[in-house]
Amino acid sequence: MKNTLFLACSLAIAATAFGSDSTKVKTHSTAEVTRDAAAITLPTGFRSVVVATDLGRARHLTVAANGDIFVKLEKLKDGKGIIRLHDANGDGKADATSGFGNYVGTGICIKNGYLYASSNSDVYRYKIDEKTGTVDIGSEQKIVTGLVDNNQHNSKSLALDNDGNIYVNIGAPSNCCQVNDRVKGSPGQDPCPILEKAGGIWQFKADKLNQSYAEGVRYATGLRNVVGLDWNNEVNELYVMQHGRDMLFQFYPELFTQKEGAENPAEELFRIKKGADCGWPYCYYDNGKQEKLLNPEYGGDRKKVDRCADKTKSIVQFPGHLAPNGLLFYTGNQFPAKYRNGAFIAFHGSWNRAPEPQAGFFVVFVPFKDGMPSGKWEVFADGFSGFTSGASTGQAKYRPCGLAQAPDGSLVISDDNNGTIWKVSYSK
Repeated sequence: MKNTLFLACSLAIAATAFGSDSTKVKTHSTAEVTRDAAAITLPTGFRSVVVATDLGRARHLTVAANGDIFVKLEKLKDGKGIIRLHDANGDGKADATSGFGNYVGTGICIKNGYLYASSNSDVYRYKIDEKTGTVDIGSEQKIVTGLVDNNQHNSKSLALDNDGNIYVNIGAPSNCCQVNDRVKGSPGQDPCPILEKAGGIWQFKADKLNQSYAEGVRYATGLRNVVGLDWNNEVNELYVMQHGRDMLFQFYPELFTQKEGAENPAEELFRIKKGADCGWPYCYYDNGKQEKLLNPEYGGDRKKVDRCADKTKSIVQFPGHLAPNGLLFYTGNQFPAKYRNGAFIAFHGSWNRAPEPQAGFFVVFVPFKDGMPSGKWEVFADGFSGFTSGASTGQAKYRPCGLAQAPDGSLVISDDNNGTIWKVSYSK
């Protein structure tokens, strides 16, 4: 049975209605939707509009060909984990909302007539008519099941290639694979047993039902946790943003000052080929030394390269503890030419810079040419946090998380603190 799930409601009271084939309700409420001004700073020529607010912990998002936005939630809202936002009059603001999927998670994307979404242990898909944004909820299929979920770093972000494969992050439930996780003085396990089932990217078939963990291919390893990943269609390869390890200063004050601990290790952007080993937990990228070095848990002293010499090198490095949660390669024509095929990255801010001032809470842009960075990264969208310095992440008003490209070339950004969604457009 096809359930269109397109009933209108006011976002102000989050009253979601659900219909059946017998009603075929497709009208939208004309009631005013409550919105926050949610001003963010952007380069000259760009403007933002708030699509919706108060959705809850809005993680990744995707946009259908008709412009409807689908948001994956980390916490159920009115019993639903996927929210659909519809703009009836073309002003960029959601006039109607509906929901489906009774599971929480991060990953969501659309390709070849299907909407894919993940919980923290499974991957689902639904038939979607992108011309209308209608999702056939009765077509729900589980394509991957039984993925590792040990609470820490358990979000299952998704990306799809052009050959029928889906890529899933399996984060390592650990800081640095110590014998006793996050305990000062505890050595790193060598070899690290976590890498057998986590700490990397797994590849599955996008159209095969009920695939077990064992049926997947470990596409890349040595990645502590990847929340932001995207398939770059220009060069037909996978790119990922790694969350770096914590507690270098706290555990090794003889090697790292407080400030150096805040700036290290780098948050890294990798261009991934099948079989890549990016080095976790044995290696980290030191921003001060500008080199991939051996982690102290494995005998590192901020000088030793050792086994890290032959690990996959990152192509861009960022300051430590910014928490990259979204990655998107821009393929639209609305933005100026310099943005074409470049990467947008959403950093939602992290806790481990303390007592140094917190940082992140912005969206950056990295120019690319032929699949490689062609210039320095720059802040694109800022002002999400609502503070200037010295505050904790808990005080941030908004924390950018997910990125998506709308059919008209606009950039859509989600916030996983309050559930605000922005649409960023450009006009000369």
